[in-house]
Amino acid sequence: MSYLFRSIEFPSQNATLRGRLYSRPDAPQPAPVIIMAHGFSATIEGMVADRYAEVFCDTGFAVLLFEHRNFGISDGEPRQQINRWIQTRGYLDALDLVNKLDGIDADRIALWGDSMSGGEVIVLGAVDTRIKAVIAQVPACGDANAPPDPDQSLFKALRDTLLHGNVRATPENTTGPLPIVSSDQQSIPSLLTPLTAFRWFIEYGGRYGTGWQNSATLVVPNTPAPFHPGLCAPYLKAALLMMIARDDEMPGADSKTARSVFAAAPQPKELIEIDGGHFGLLHYPGKLFDIASSVQRDFLTRHLIS
Repeated sequence: MSYLFRSIEFPSQNATLRGRLYSRPDAPQPAPVIIMAHGFSATIEGMVADRYAEVFCDTGFAVLLFEHRNFGISDGEPRQQINRWIQTRGYLDALDLVNKLDGIDADRIALWGDSMSGGEVIVLGAVDTRIKAVIAQVPACGDANAPPDPDQSLFKALRDTLLHGNVRATPENTTGPLPIVSSDQQSIPSLLTPLTAFRWFIEYGGRYGTGWQNSATLVVPNTPAPFHPGLCAPYLKAALLMMIARDDEMPGADSKTARSVFAAAPQPKELIEIDGGHFGLLHYPGKLFDIASSVQRDFLTRHLIS
């Protein structure tokens, strides 16, 4: 492959977020750009999102792959704190950044997210009209459908909370610190319970140099509307590709709920169901990775280049 990346940083929520800007020297400019961040606690060094970025870059896209606030090489305190509202604001600030970069086509921007961040990009795709395509990979859309919203009041409350609301952590809305994964839920409960989660995080996060840590706190603020992609899907402004596991074992990423979110989204949209569970397409090298990255590359080419 002929991809290159350079380190990049930008402000977000009173902290500095850091990541990589991938580009191919011989790619036409200005280039369409994919903004990417990993899912629940994972980092950009060796935990497979970087491999997807390489595929996209090799196709001719620029790619901004960044660490969420409080994780990896990004700043932010307290460390290892997960807050979906804050993470989605990080995507929004990354979006502001790429609109100012030389060599980037600000009219051709896509978002990519996996698991927790897969739900986040669906939400932001409904809020910000600058986004032309969204890839939500095994998105965490919840374990139940979104509440009814016939007058759009919940969607409007969600949008306003994301852009302006109070989503700070308090002792009442914070769980943990707890291990992210554990092999023994009776002795050592963890935030993520499936054994497949333990195997993947230890195999990839446990590699030298990833910066991944097996501990986090989870913040779920008390907000006027829940953070639910199903409230936002009907108002998506971007083309949507959802890749879901046929029978997702991860709590919070129920396959039936994800299908209902997809059904609510307007065209253009594509749904791909895969085997391998929640983590199957996060093993590299692997057949499912090859399938997923090829489908995503072709989707991005259709909607950002063709």
